[in-house]
Order: sequence, then C-alpha cells, then structure tokens
Amino acid sequence: MNHLLLRPVAAADLADLQRMAAASADGISSLPNDEGKLRRRIAASLQAFASPDDASGEETYLFVLEDLAAGGIVGCSGIAASAGFFDRFYSYRNEFVVHASAALGVSQRMHTLHLCHDLTGTTLLTSFYLDPGYEQGPAAQLLSRARLLFIHGNAERFSERIAAESPGITDSAGQSPFWDAVGRRFFGMDYPEAEAVIGGRSRACIAELMPPSPVYVALLPEAAQWAIGQLHPVGELPFSILQDEGFDADTYIDIFDGGPTVDAPLASLRSVRLAREVEVRADGEGARRWQLLVRPQRASFAAVLAEAGDCVTPADAEALGARPGERLLATPLHIGEVA
Repeated sequence: MNHLLLRPVAAADLADLQRMAAASADGISSLPNDEGKLRRRIAASLQAFASPDDASGEETYLFVLEDLAAGGIVGCSGIAASAGFFDRFYSYRNEFVVHASAALGVSQRMHTLHLCHDLTGTTLLTSFYLDPGYEQGPAAQLLSRARLLFIHGNAERFSERIAAESPGITDSAGQSPFWDAVGRRFFGMDYPEAEAVIGGRSRACIAELMPPSPVYVALLPEAAQWAIGQLHPVGELPFSILQDEGFDADTYIDIFDGGPTVDAPLASLRSVRLAREVEVRADGEGARRWQLLVRPQRASFAAVLAEAGDCVTPADAEALGARPGERLLATPLHIGEVA
C-alpha cells in the first residue's frame, strides 16, 4: 500500500481538483466546483506551506492523495488553521432544559439548540474527498489521519482543539429538511443557494439574521427533528474515521443542514497519542507491521502507508524521499484496516 502518497497540493493538480469538486454533491464538500476558487485554494495552500514560522492563523492547507502506481490523484483533504479567522464560526450547541410545574406535577426535559461560536479559533479539518474506487481500502485512513500528524508536527501553527463538520441529510434535489425548518425562515433562500451565497459557516450575516434565542426541537417538523445530527451517506466514511480517533459528535451540529460537528483536544486523538518518532536506518529492526509514516516538516511534508519495524528502512520510506538518519512520525493502523 506504499504506492499511495499524501502530499501538498501543487498548481499542476488543478484539473484533478476540478474533477473531484464536480463529483461532490452540492453542499457536501468544502471543495468549490469553481475554477477561480480552486486556483485561489491552491495558491493559499502553497503560501501556507511556504510561509514563515510566525503564522497568523488564517492559513489553509490542501493535500492530495496520489496513486503512484496508477499515476493519478485520487483524493484530497484540507486544514483551516483557525476556524472563523475573519468572522465568528457558528454552530448549534445541543442542550437540554427542564420545565416543571409543581402545581400540575409535570416536569419536561426539552431538547434545545443554542446558536454559539464556541468553536471559533479551533483548527478545522476540511475538504475530504476520495474517489469511490478507493473507499474499501486503507486510502481513507491515510487521507484523513495524516493531517493530524501534520498538525502535531507543526503544533505552533494550530489550535490545541480540532473540529470537523460532516454533511447532513439532503434529498435528491439538494434540499435540507433542517434548513427548510430553521434557516430558510430567516434567510429566505433554498439550502443550495444559501451554501453558494454564504460560501462557508463563519460569516457575520448568520448572527445578523438568525435569532439568538434557543430553538426548541419539539416545535420543529418531524423531518427536521430526525435530521439533527444525521449524516449524509457520503460523510459516513470520513465520520467513522474521526469517531475512531476519539472525536466527540454529540455536542454541536451544523447550522445549515444539522449534520454533526465533531471536536476534540488534539492530544486526545488516537493517531497523536500513539505517534512516536522513528529513525530511517539501513538496518531497520523489529516486527514489521502496517503503519502511517509521516515526514512532518512543512517544506518536505509527505505521508505513506508502509509495513515497517521500529526503525524504518530507506526502502520503507522511499516515497517520502527520506534519507538515512532522518526522523519521521509513525502511528499504527487498526487491525484489519489493510486488506
């Protein structure tokens, strides 16, 4: 499986990004299906990887997954260093309140949604896309988890708290039952239009138009209630990886489609907890097992899946371009992840 290489996006990857953006469902991916916006995403990523160490927090990083054997790009994923850098980053927070009447002897525990910007400033995982033909293998693990080791290896550029949005339920026309019941009443536009116009989830107009008072879930239509915290099928694979990492999925939901927004301290995540430094040596030692190997430095970042021991041989790390004596980050894969 070491023929799969995760690396920073390059200008020459534009056509592949356009193909992947076109294949993503409306409102599902943070990868815009627009050539001009994609060019700007690439340019911003190139600048982020090349920028000085005194990062501002506005950086966005984009990675592509390359199949070296087949000779093509098969996936992408990204990182926003600080969610809501230019505006607050809004979510709905799940809460429960109790209403009671002693006179009637009635007590009701009510589910409410509170508009908040708790996640402003967190580092955000974005832009996950993987070609369908690679979904059954370990490619998704490399595409998602290597980002965490990149953050870990460059911790001064990122928040200690990591978050990720997952797509919520929409129908075949791209309409969201949660948006129709909540957002549409205040924005006056369909869900796909709102996604296109707002272009993200951190704009000041959200606070200007959405009411600050709690939303009582029991007052919403049944379809909207059911949609809260539910995943669109295209989000199931990356979401399952984040759950295995240890992300909390119960506290926040997306204000547009009601999909789950996960968060966790970086240090608590499985890939980071189990990560260790390994040296590239000609006499690699130890029982060989499948690992995620990362060359974490920004200027030379790359990640592969390789079967290696406690010391990694130059052959194990060939795709990374690592030299003998160089130190990499390694974290194990789950048993059975590599078939």
